[in-house]
Formats: sequence, structure tokens, C-alpha cells
Amino acid sequence: MKKKRKIRYDRIIKIIVLPLLLFIIMVLAIKMFSKISKKEILMTNFINKEVELVESYAADNNLNLDITYEYSESVTKDYIISQSISENTVINDGDDLNVVVSLGQIDRDVYEELGVNELGKVPIMMYHGIHNLNNSDTAYVGGNVDIDGYQRTTEAFKDDLEFYYENGYRMIRLIDYVNGDIDVELGKSPIVLTFDDGLKNNIFVKGLDEEGNIIIDENSAVGILEAFKKKHPDFNVTATFFVNGELFEQPEYNEKIIEWLIDNGYDVGNHTYSHGKLNSMTTDEVQEEIGSVYQKLNAIVPGEYVNIVALPFGIPYSQTDNNFAYILNGSYNNISYSTVATLRVGWESNYSPFSSSFDKTYIKRIRAYDNNGEDFDIEMNFKVLESSRYISDGDVNMVVIKDKDSIYLNSNVTKNVIKY
Repeated sequence: MKKKRKIRYDRIIKIIVLPLLLFIIMVLAIKMFSKISKKEILMTNFINKEVELVESYAADNNLNLDITYEYSESVTKDYIISQSISENTVINDGDDLNVVVSLGQIDRDVYEELGVNELGKVPIMMYHGIHNLNNSDTAYVGGNVDIDGYQRTTEAFKDDLEFYYENGYRMIRLIDYVNGDIDVELGKSPIVLTFDDGLKNNIFVKGLDEEGNIIIDENSAVGILEAFKKKHPDFNVTATFFVNGELFEQPEYNEKIIEWLIDNGYDVGNHTYSHGKLNSMTTDEVQEEIGSVYQKLNAIVPGEYVNIVALPFGIPYSQTDNNFAYILNGSYNNISYSTVATLRVGWESNYSPFSSSFDKTYIKRIRAYDNNGEDFDIEMNFKVLESSRYISDGDVNMVVIKDKDSIYLNSNVTKNVIKY
């Protein structure tokens, strides 16, 4: 009979357990040391501090620093105006930090040289459909797809954007124009893009990706705008789309489209439910036309649409029309609405929001069409604007005008006004 072998637990402990415990302790120690050594670094506030301080901070924390310069009436030269990373935000190696540094106050000679004129005219461009065609594919003038030029080719639309950019225009939101918040760099001019009718080719959805996001046709208006945004980030690409009851004519995607537009810097407004003539309706019908669209939009993006109405056919042609008051204020299904601005079907640029002639409830637009430089087409309008355009001082909180134009300044302007 064989003897039972005695198990030496002390040997097992020495050979297996102790090394294992030591390994675990080492791992925990390394983790603890790593946490201590990687203590979170929070962003410092450099606004109104010297640029040298942020340069040193970026170098010490391995941040990619990008500095741009602009004039400022309130911030001392070579001090920070703004920074892209907010104070107390956790920063990591390789983060991008963009700061704007003050060049100090602008010498009045600069205004004179650039012709700064914040009482100048602003082009509000009116588009409808954008069709995937070349200009040579149509039977009409230039990039017109129809005889009246309300529909435009993709070739022409791309050329329009290049033309605006190369001629010193920079896009702003329509609602910012209405509110007098024109944030455009010094020496450049604001331009506003609008699209009526909520047509499918404004933002055609080809399907959804694996994460459920819409896939936008690159030849639709928004597809072209997004490509231009990548090509020219400083163009500040944006637009306002005015929809009817069918929204963007894509029932399976309408809600996603509107949410995407709002999330990506675009706006959506009201073009009435049925695109009827508002001057020939009863007051109840007018309120249904306006109120029902507001309610549709509010159900999708509560409080994030713009309370602006693009008037179908530009009707009514007068603010004295009996129905006009119900476009601005009314009630539908016991829910009240208020409209801050209306857009006409127009022919020329509109007044500066700082002008005594500015009326946000009845804004003129330029029809984006070609007619050989005649009848208020794009070419004709921009020739007129060469001597009358709004030219920015680069400061959203300030209004710079020529002294001789003081009589045209709206007395309700609350921003700091500089005359030269």
C-alpha cells in the first residue's frame, strides 16, 4: 500500500500565492501612480490677458495654438479677446486652442480706406429649387431652369457661391440680420441666403447610415453648401429654409431633416401651409395657414425654428392689407403665434438693420436668377451694391457709419456708434 503524499501548503503559498499577490500590488501601484501623474488639467481663462501667457501655456501643455488678430475698441492691443476652450474645461495633449488677439482700436484711416459703411444695403437672396443640371442643359438664360428663373441649376448655384465669396461677402443668419447682430469680419459684407417651398432638391436624403443619420445628396442645395463650407470655412455657410405643410416632401425623413438643419447651423421658417394667396383668404384661413406650420415645426424642434414668414407670391403687396396683421399675430387651435419678420418676393437688396428705413416686418429680397444684367437679376443687383453695400467694421457690438450719413441712423440703435 502506497503512502499518501503530504501536501506542503507552505510551499504552494511561497511558489504561487505570494508572487501573485506581489503582481497584483504592482499593478495597483502602477495604476495609482498613473492616475496621480495624469491629474486632470483644466483650461485657464486668458481673456483680457497678454498673448505671451497663452503662448507659454500652450507650449507647456502641448496644445495646438492658432492665433488670429482683429481690431477691438474694448480690448487692449496684444491682449486676448476670446478663446475656443472655455475656462475649467479638461484639456489633453494635442487639443486645438484658437484665440483671437486684439490689434487695439482701429485708426479712423482704416475705416476710410476700407469704406466701412454699416448703413449700407444687405442682399437677401431668394432661391427656390436647385436642379442637378448644367447651364447648357436648359433652354433659358444662364442658370435658369424655368422662364422666370425661380429654379436654378447646380452649376449656376455653385458659381453664385463663388461669386459672393470672391466679391467679399460673408454669410450671416437671417434672424441675426433681423436682430441687428451682424458678425462679419472687418471690410467684408453680409449676405443672407433663403430658400422657399421646402422642395425635395433643397436637401434630398438618399437614405440613412448605420447610425441612423441622414445621407444628403451632394447635388442638392445643402449638399453643395456643405461642400462649400469645407472649401471656405470663413464663408460662415448658413441659410434659412421656408417650408409649407409638406415640409421637405420626404415624409419618412422630414423630422430628421429639420433636426439636422438646426444642429448644423441652418434655420427653418414658415412659408404657410398651402402656399395660397393670403390677401384673398378670410382672417381665420390666414391664421390656419400661419399657425399650423408654426405648430408643425414646434412639434419637431420646439423653440428652435425662426418666427419668420416668407410670403407666398410676395402677397399681400401692402402692409395695409386687412390680413397683414394676422400674419404677424394670431391664433390657431387656441395656440397663439407671433411673427417677427416677413419676406417679400423681391427684386433688390434691403436696408441695414441700423437704418431709419429698416422695417423687419416687410423685407425685400433679390431673386437669384440671370437676365443678362437686366430686370434686377443677380448681375444687376451686385453692380448696384458696389457703391451702396454694407461694409463691416468687424465688431458685432459696434456700428460704424460715415458722419455725413448720420441722418439715416435709426434712433433706436443701442450699440456703440462711431462716426468718421
